Amino acid sequence: MRKNAGQLRVIGGQWRGRKLPILDSDGLRPTTDRVRETLFNWLQFDVADAVVVDLFAGAGGLGLEAASRGAAEVLLIERDKRVATQLSENLNTLKATNARVLVADALALLQSPSSLPPHWDIVFVDPPFAQGLADQTLERLLNCPQVNTDTLIYLETEHGFSPSNATRWQVIKEKRHGAVQFCLLQKR
Repeated sequence: MRKNAGQLRVIGGQWRGRKLPILDSDGLRPTTDRVRETLFNWLQFDVADAVVVDLFAGAGGLGLEAASRGAAEVLLIERDKRVATQLSENLNTLKATNARVLVADALALLQSPSSLPPHWDIVFVDPPFAQGLADQTLERLLNCPQVNTDTLIYLETEHGFSPSNATRWQVIKEKRHGAVQFCLLQKR
């Protein structure tokens, strides 16, 4: 049985103002409107025609926002089948042709990403907090052939997080909102 936790509002682009249902699921913590607005202000010249990968899609706020703002291709990766089904239903509601959902474990997928698009322009990394997933994901992205020095990595974590491989990443922009810190990174 599905239990709706609320709604997600698309804040910009062709679906601006559309409200979509999101499920109540453990660890699901949608990125707030305020944080998404800041992020997409940072990315305003990078999203159009980009290949975007949302590794821990959850409610889909980041990936849907990128698709709404003209990304060429958005891949939303979510391991919870119920949440992925809701994401697919939301894409169908929007009649989105530039986005798709893949039910998979993001960390496992990063071990053998050959079935994914050959080049990624933007990667969203917003895993459940305090589980060590951010660090593991950043480490695997360093070795991912789809990620190069031009790829923008958005990282959203709990306040106080510091990656163990920080010297291998260049911080482009960073900010804090409440208990959340977020930044744009690129490989050095």
